[in-house]
Amino acid sequence: MAPTVIPFGPQHPVLPEPIHLTLTTKDEVVTEATPQLGYIHRGLEKLADIKDFHQLVQVVERICGICSCIHAATYAQGIEALMNIEIPPRADFLRVIWSELHRMHSHMLWLGLFADAFGFESLFMQTWRIREKIMDIMEATAGNRVIISVNVIGGVRRDLSSEQCNWILKELKDVETEFQELEKVFFQDYSVEKRTKGLGVLSAEKAYELGACGPTLRGSGVAQDVRQTGYQAYKELEFEPIVEQDGDCYARCKVRFREVLQSIALIREAISKLPEGEIKVKVKGYPEGEIITRSEQPRGELMYYIKASGKKFLDRLRIRTPTFANIPALLAMLPGTELANVPVVVLSIDPCISCTER
Repeated sequence: MAPTVIPFGPQHPVLPEPIHLTLTTKDEVVTEATPQLGYIHRGLEKLADIKDFHQLVQVVERICGICSCIHAATYAQGIEALMNIEIPPRADFLRVIWSELHRMHSHMLWLGLFADAFGFESLFMQTWRIREKIMDIMEATAGNRVIISVNVIGGVRRDLSSEQCNWILKELKDVETEFQELEKVFFQDYSVEKRTKGLGVLSAEKAYELGACGPTLRGSGVAQDVRQTGYQAYKELEFEPIVEQDGDCYARCKVRFREVLQSIALIREAISKLPEGEIKVKVKGYPEGEIITRSEQPRGELMYYIKASGKKFLDRLRIRTPTFANIPALLAMLPGTELANVPVVVLSIDPCISCTER
């Protein structure tokens, strides 16, 4: 029987992202996968030509709404390094708090979509119901649910009062309790295990060789996380990467589930250690030089390359997002997968095509 070539995406009932793959199949089994990128290219990097370096904070937030706070913080820390700006310690801790809230709501969004992909509609709704509490926290503390725009060059534009901190801790306790109740369904249900265990296996050696990052890499047993470098206030917090060894869809799901609980612990510690003082410093002058700055997005390592020559506008802004790094790993996972399981494997890397194509 001759191989069949099937276009998968960019529109698909299961996928939340317009990823486009060309699948070659034989007897309902994938033998080869080829990506087609560029479907939603928006030219955001080109905006660096017409927006000044302060305005670009708002531009990079719109690369991806789900992790907008981390995009802005990564860009800001790059500009601050070029301008030799040392932001107040309190701002570093506040950036961590809002970044971890973004990590939680991103992982919860993914967990719900993953549940939907293997047919558990009620689990999808329960996960998103709990996620609403995180969205409420961001709206109450920053004024918006998704793109919260708290980061500026030199620090943050909003502060947290002691009353707000206590309220956040109370809400997170409720979130933790309710979220842990879902653990049994995610990881001890027969149907879930049949749809995820042993599916899309990626060995540690292959994950590292192909440049995978984030939960995709850590789900294959590689303990690598940019937060280990101690950027922002992470150097003051107790942090160890969450790692699973099996390298399948089940392991990647488990990493993200455990990282939600880890984010709660990090926020609690950050609030308990939150120093007094200012939240931003005045910024004078223009950036000059070139730098690569990194951070850990919910999907993995985010890299910004910034080149400036002492003018209002940057010479170059280049962004490498984690989904772009994880696509080669995805292409290695798909051969040997039954066609019906392709959406589950694709979703297991948590693709964000909006981030990737900009």
